[in-house]
Amino acid sequence: MELSSLVFWLLGLLLLQLMEISSAALSPSGINYEVVALMAIKGDLTDPHNVLENWDSSSVDPCSWRMVTCSSDGSVSALGFPSQNLSGTLSPGIGNLTNLQSVLLQNNAISGRIPAAIGNLERLHTLDLSNNAFSGEIPSSLGGLKNLNYLRLNNNSLTGSCPQSLSNIEGLTLVDLSYNNLSGSLPRISARTLKIVGNPLICGPKANNCSSVLPEPLSFPPDALRGQSDSGKKSHHVALAFGASFGAAFVIVIIVGFLVWWRYRRNQQIFFDVNEHYDPEVRLGHLKRFSFKELRTATDHFNSKNILGRGGFGIVYKACLNDGSVVAVKRLKDYNAAGGEIQFQTEVETISLAVHRNLLRLSGFCSTQHERLLVYPYMSNGSVASRLKDHIHGHPALDWTRRKRIALGTARGLVYLHEQCDPKIIHRDVKAANILLDEDFEAVVGDFGLAKLLDHRDSHVTTAVRGTVGHIAPEYLSTGQSSEKTDVFGFGILLLELITGHKALDFGRAANQKGVMLDWVKKLHQDGRLSQMVDKDLKGNFDLIELEEMVQVALLCTQFNPSHRPKMSEVLKMLEGDGLAERWEASQRIETPRFRSCEPQRYSDLIEESSLIIEAMELSGPR
Repeated sequence: MELSSLVFWLLGLLLLQLMEISSAALSPSGINYEVVALMAIKGDLTDPHNVLENWDSSSVDPCSWRMVTCSSDGSVSALGFPSQNLSGTLSPGIGNLTNLQSVLLQNNAISGRIPAAIGNLERLHTLDLSNNAFSGEIPSSLGGLKNLNYLRLNNNSLTGSCPQSLSNIEGLTLVDLSYNNLSGSLPRISARTLKIVGNPLICGPKANNCSSVLPEPLSFPPDALRGQSDSGKKSHHVALAFGASFGAAFVIVIIVGFLVWWRYRRNQQIFFDVNEHYDPEVRLGHLKRFSFKELRTATDHFNSKNILGRGGFGIVYKACLNDGSVVAVKRLKDYNAAGGEIQFQTEVETISLAVHRNLLRLSGFCSTQHERLLVYPYMSNGSVASRLKDHIHGHPALDWTRRKRIALGTARGLVYLHEQCDPKIIHRDVKAANILLDEDFEAVVGDFGLAKLLDHRDSHVTTAVRGTVGHIAPEYLSTGQSSEKTDVFGFGILLLELITGHKALDFGRAANQKGVMLDWVKKLHQDGRLSQMVDKDLKGNFDLIELEEMVQVALLCTQFNPSHRPKMSEVLKMLEGDGLAERWEASQRIETPRFRSCEPQRYSDLIEESSLIIEAMELSGPR
C-alpha cells in the first residue's frame, strides 16, 4: 500500500513538472509570449517570397515554423532568415524572446533603428544584422550581452559613436562595424577581430588611416602600463619570490604532463584519443565542442552500419547524441596531411559563419591530437541523388514541382557562397549527391567545406582537381583553374540530373544511352525531342514550357567557355523567369561555326583528353 502511494506521489510530481515546463512561455491567460513576439516580428517585416508563411498567430508551438529553431525545452533559441529579400523594420518584440542564442538576419533590406530591446537577450551569442539598411545609433544596451561571441553590423547606415558599453563584453571573437557612418572615438573592445574600415568619420578620407582588421588588444590591468614604469623600484625579494613560485609551478606542470602522457600511452588501444588532446589553435566561438568519447559513443564506435556516405576527406556517420537528437558526424581522414587540416580549418573557422536557409550549417566539432570531426544536422530525406528514383505511395518522391524547388534552392545557396560570403567560396563538386533534403524537401547544399576559399580575385589555380566525373567543368579538367563559373557548370549538370532522373556519373550504362549526359541532352535539344530526356517516372506530369526553359538554363550553364556562362545570381533570375529569352538569344549568336571549331564538340572528347580525370574520380565518393 505504501509502495503504491509512493508511485502515485512521484507520478503526480512528474505531472506537475511537465505542466510547469509546458506553460513556461504562457501567460496566465494561456497566450504564448514567444508566439506573440514572433508575430510582432513578422508584422513589421515585408516578406515578398512568403518565407514566413507558416507563422500562425493561432499556433501554440512555434518550433515547427520555418526559420525558427527551438532548444530541447521547447523555447525559441534561434532566428535565421538571411538572404530572404525581407524589408520593413525589426520589431522591438524580439526582446521578449529571452532564450534566443542566435539571430541571423543578414543580407536583407531591413531598415529603421536596431531595437534597444535586443539588449534583453542575455543568452545571445551571435547577432548578425549585416548588409541591411539599419540606421540610427548602435544601442548601448548591446553592452549587456555578456555571452556575445559574434557581432556583425557591417554594411548598414549606422551613425553616431560606438557605444562605450561594448567594452564590457569579454568573450567577443568578431566585431564587424565596417562600412557605416560611425563617428567619434572607439572604445576599447576586447575582440579577437575588430573591423571598422569604411567609416570615413573615424578612419578619415584615406583607407590606410584605418586598419580593416585590428588584433585583439592585450588584456592588461588598468595599472599595468603605469606599473611598468615603476618596475625598477620593485624590491629584490619580490623578484626572488616570483622566480621561486614560477619554478615550482613549472616543475608541477612537467610532472602532471608526464603523468598525462604516461596514462595516454598506457590506455592507447584501438582509438588514439581516449584522453583527448585539444588543439589550442582552434577557437570557434559559439560552436559546440564535442568530446571524442561523446561522438564515438553516439556512432556506436563508428559502426559501419551507421555510415551515411564516404567522401574524399572522410566518412559520414549517423549519430545519436545523449539528448536523443540525431546528427551527422564527418570523421576526417588524413588529419596529419595538409589537405585534411586545411579543410578542417576552412570549414570550422569560416564555414561556421556561412549561414543560409539552403546551406548545411555546421553545428559543432571535435578536435584532438589525433582526430578531427565535424557535426552537422541530420537530413532525414537524404540527398537528391538518393531520392531521384524513390517512390512514395506509387508516386515519385521528387515530382516536377519539387525538382523545380530544388533547383531554385540550390541556386540560392550557391549565390550566397559566391557573392555574399567574405571570402567567397567555390564548392567545386556541385552534384545531386551533395544536395541534401530537409524534412520539407527543401534543398540544402552540403560539402561546401571541401571548397577552396577565394580572395577577391576572379579565380585561382589549384594543383588537385576535386570533383565528380560528368560534373567537372572543362577548364578545371584541363588546367586545374577553378572559379565561380566552375560551380555554374556543375549546377547545369545538376539541372540535367533533375530533368532526366539519372546521375551524370551513371549515365550511359543503360542500353539506350551512349556517351555522357551533356552530349546526349544537346543532341536531343538540337533535334527538338525534349520530352524524350525527361525522367520516365514522372509519367508525363511536367510542364513542357518549364522543361524547355530549364534545359536552356542548363545549356547556358554548361558552355565550354567559362566567360560565356552566366553568374549564379543571373542563373537564379533566369530560373525565376527573368532574362532567359534575351540570354539564350545572345548565346545563339555567340556560337558561330568559327567559334565552335576552336574547342571540342563533345564533353566526352574533353574527358578522354584530360590526364586529371582519374584523380577526380578517386577524390569523390558517394554521400
